[in-house]
Amino acid sequence: MDVRTVKKVARIARLRLTEEEIAQYAEDMDDVLNYFAILDEAPDLGRHDFNPVPVSDVLREDEPSLDISPEELRAMMDTYQEMVRGPRL
Repeated sequence: MDVRTVKKVARIARLRLTEEEIAQYAEDMDDVLNYFAILDEAPDLGRHDFNPVPVSDVLREDEPSLDISPEELRAMMDTYQEMVRGPRL
């Protein structure tokens, strides 16, 4: 990246940089862009997934079950004629 571009970005970002900092940032940004160029050369496998490990159907099937009988539940609650009573509204 050239010094002119670094100065333009610094002006837009409202940064006050010294000439040494501008030169250093130009060199650093050039290194970063070169690293991205190396990554561009990496082989493309044709897959563009977000997860590196393929995920397939992580949801389980719903299987209804009865853990406690309704009669036992009603015995523990305040009921009136087999109906659960709640607070008055």
